[in-house]
Amino acid sequence: MEQLGKEEHVSMTIEKQEMLLSSDSEAESSSPPLDNDFRSFKRNGMIKLEECDKEHDFIKAGFLSGMGQFAKEVEVVSLHKNSCSTILGQARLEGFRIYSESMRKKCGGNANIKYAWFGSSKDEICNIISHGFSTTTEPKSGDCYGIGIHLYPANIDGVLSAVEDENGLRHMLLCRVILGNTEVIEAGSTQFLPTCEYFDSGVDNLLAPKRYIIWGSYMNSHILPNFLVSFKVPNFLLGNSSKIKKVPSKPTSRIKFHDLFRVLSKFLHPSRTVLISKYYEDFQRNKISKLVLVRKLRQIAGDTSLRAVMKLYPNTIKSLLLPHKGM
Repeated sequence: MEQLGKEEHVSMTIEKQEMLLSSDSEAESSSPPLDNDFRSFKRNGMIKLEECDKEHDFIKAGFLSGMGQFAKEVEVVSLHKNSCSTILGQARLEGFRIYSESMRKKCGGNANIKYAWFGSSKDEICNIISHGFSTTTEPKSGDCYGIGIHLYPANIDGVLSAVEDENGLRHMLLCRVILGNTEVIEAGSTQFLPTCEYFDSGVDNLLAPKRYIIWGSYMNSHILPNFLVSFKVPNFLLGNSSKIKKVPSKPTSRIKFHDLFRVLSKFLHPSRTVLISKYYEDFQRNKISKLVLVRKLRQIAGDTSLRAVMKLYPNTIKSLLLPHKGM
């Protein structure tokens, strides 16, 4: 898939979805179920690629090739390409270009940009295309190699993460990914950020990676979805399961913020604890979002202190970063 380096740039976001809705002349009631299914992609800025299109044939061939010996059992139903026709789409595209260039300079001329596959439910993929990645979690299948966005160099390794929809289809995004300098993440790890400034992303194996891990702080700057493949695969290829669902995340211990604050105060200068307390008060007053609070916490506490807390209380930081109601 590395030959795709010269493809047209694409976007991740679509503005004013009501404009797309109003321009769709086909009536919902007269459309086949699959057309209705694909219409939800169109509303989020996707362009359907027809079979006569060169990109369609190339992506389809690459996808089936990645399925190995099971290629004949897989049916590619539809291919879509992410457009770049909106202001926000152009902004995300330009942001990806800027971060790519910055990574090249950091890594001595090679940003280590790869193609990788991401599978999920239809609804989550629509949200990613429209708004970007919103959460970092444990992988939907297989061992956990850190808390981040898990992508796969070969689509067959990530196919179990693609959730079957109401029409029996599964969906996978083909993305451009800025890896930079990679570090090995051990199976079972709950790591959620690089171990030091030198590293930028994680892999399960340096020589022959089957999984890329992009940390939450980079998920919308280092991943650019390009194409969407919708396909059907026989259940016997997926362990005789009628429907592959998301593997629920392991339960984590919830901790109140003041308990986390008490632990962090052992590692931080008093001036930093005062600043963190101020931002938490802003959060309580709805002046800032939880995402902003977490970013400020990381900036003020620093990765070294957070890493130390994580070793002592592995679920403390993890539960803070994972989305949940209240703090």
